[in-house]
Amino acid sequence: MKLKIAVLAGDGIGPEIMQQGIAVMNAIAEKFNHVFEYEEALVGAHAISEVGDPYPEATHEVCMNADAVLFAAVGDLKYDNDPTSPVRPEQGLLAMRKKLGLFANVRPVATFDCLLHKSPLKDELLRGADFVVIRELTGGMYFGEKYQDNDKAYDTDIYTRPEIERILHVAFKMAQSRRKHLTVVDKANVLASSRLWRQVAKEMEPQYPDVQTDYMFIDNASMRVLTEPRFFDVIVTENTFGDILTDETSCITGSMGLQPSSSLGEHTPLFEPVHGSWPQAAGQNLANPLAQILSAAMLLEHFGLTEEGGLIRKAVDASLAANVRTPEIQVEGGEKYGTKEVGAWIVDYIKNN
Repeated sequence: MKLKIAVLAGDGIGPEIMQQGIAVMNAIAEKFNHVFEYEEALVGAHAISEVGDPYPEATHEVCMNADAVLFAAVGDLKYDNDPTSPVRPEQGLLAMRKKLGLFANVRPVATFDCLLHKSPLKDELLRGADFVVIRELTGGMYFGEKYQDNDKAYDTDIYTRPEIERILHVAFKMAQSRRKHLTVVDKANVLASSRLWRQVAKEMEPQYPDVQTDYMFIDNASMRVLTEPRFFDVIVTENTFGDILTDETSCITGSMGLQPSSSLGEHTPLFEPVHGSWPQAAGQNLANPLAQILSAAMLLEHFGLTEEGGLIRKAVDASLAANVRTPEIQVEGGEKYGTKEVGAWIVDYIKNN
């Protein structure tokens, strides 16, 4: 197979983990006789410093002309510490989602038996947890009307029926392909936008009679994700709730450095780790590349390359079992490995298995 891949490394640790993701992709291409063509483009703080725009038009053209986007992370302390800045790296990510029509973020959450001890939760709660969070990406407060002055500010949480219907279709179909259980998370007891979400979901239930559908307020869902993670199969929720909930799930995996994701919609699909840019660690060979590498696996599987994606997952599992891990998940007294060493080990595994 031949694929054109837009490479957006971004800021902070992004270039380091992207290098390992590409190395793994190249190892797969060599082993399975595929051709992966890469085109790099600017995004985030790096793009602001170069051209004054966190998602320049040239980058958008690269993404539109690609079969897939492999993305790392955006964010910089310069902007984090200046709330008055008129342009921010994260605006590039939002603009990319909007312009590519990426309305559905798919984040798998699963446990690794050898890493259960890294979670703050008890083993008996975690073992066997395996669910997917589907977050709506292009609506809600992040994109609604905004206002701010010295005394007042507001963000409008707006959703339309078509926006809700299309993300719910993705969620119902995902549930059909898994264990046929969908949980719709909202705040319908308080928010009008959530009441519309719940109304539309209930109207759509008869279209998917094989799916057991239940409803949960976000506060209850936030608690039960940590106390009953095995209850869930597929969760679907709006933009803001999904952003918070999916970061919370890092307590289940033991590290955000283990969580990949995909963003799907109208145009080029995007694959990215869920963690941020961690600018404090940039250039120190500390960052965990596994979420980036697993995002590459999701990219391949999206195009039907299930054996290739499976080999990457097998290599990741093997690296963890062999204690080839970056510091935040290494066992006490274990050998020290950095970003480059973990990536190289996984590449070697792919080449020899």
